[in-house]
Amino acid sequence: MRATDTRRAYSLIELIVVVAIIAVLLGLIVSAVQKVREAASRAKCGNNLRQIGLALHMYHDAHGSFPLGNSGYRPSVDRFASLGWQARLLPYIEQQALWETVAPAYQAAPLPFRPPHVGLTTSIALYVCPSDGRTLAELTLAGQRPALTHYLGVAGVTSARRDGVLFGNSRVRIADVTDGTSNTLLVGERPPGSTGDMFGWWYAGVGQDFWGSCDMVLGVRELKVTTAVPVEDCSVGPYNFRRGVDWNPCDSFHFWSKHPGGANFLFVDGSVRFLSYSADAVLPALATRSGGEPVGEE
Repeated sequence: MRATDTRRAYSLIELIVVVAIIAVLLGLIVSAVQKVREAASRAKCGNNLRQIGLALHMYHDAHGSFPLGNSGYRPSVDRFASLGWQARLLPYIEQQALWETVAPAYQAAPLPFRPPHVGLTTSIALYVCPSDGRTLAELTLAGQRPALTHYLGVAGVTSARRDGVLFGNSRVRIADVTDGTSNTLLVGERPPGSTGDMFGWWYAGVGQDFWGSCDMVLGVRELKVTTAVPVEDCSVGPYNFRRGVDWNPCDSFHFWSKHPGGANFLFVDGSVRFLSYSADAVLPALATRSGGEPVGEE
């Protein structure tokens, strides 16, 4: 056999280099795909908020004010105990059939939890951010799972102060928002409570204070007033706008999202903006409807 007919084999070092290059390329591709997916999820999440904003303004046009954030465990405004603002939006998000079950359900069971109303266990896609695949909690009611939400009404600095737009027994009008509709928060992101927790119910919920705090409304400097398990070891607060994690029940007391770096917020004028966690200092000014505080750069 002639020397020119011999085939040269790859060395071990060459194979290792090729494998390393392929691994690096795969890592870059996976990272790029993840970034594209997150960008799409963030955009879809923001679009959900825009649709919610449109529904809130339609409700305002029909009723002369934004809805009650929560009607309270012993309601003083209507007979719908603990009903949340998102439930009242059902006719304005193409869920008229579900809304028509509310009054009969309350007539049959004045408290919506036992037996659970149909709405309490019905997941609404518009109320779920696609960046978080969890839509149901492990906690069950009579063998059924309560449906959760990623979007909470901004009650103000705290839920107890009620200086925002959506809080217990709220009936705020656009005319009441004297800080300016483009400078006032209406709804923000916060994933449901940690697995097995009680916070994040959209249809109805007592929250931590019997007025829906941490369920469907939240303050930007919320205080913990409940002693319930599993949040009994959480500090009183106040809590700040910062990154959270699913497994920490204490992160139920502040706004955050699964998006890197911040969360989407709906403003009273219907606009949706992504606020970074560095904007935490201005959130109290943005959360009040008539505080007259100056708002700096976000």
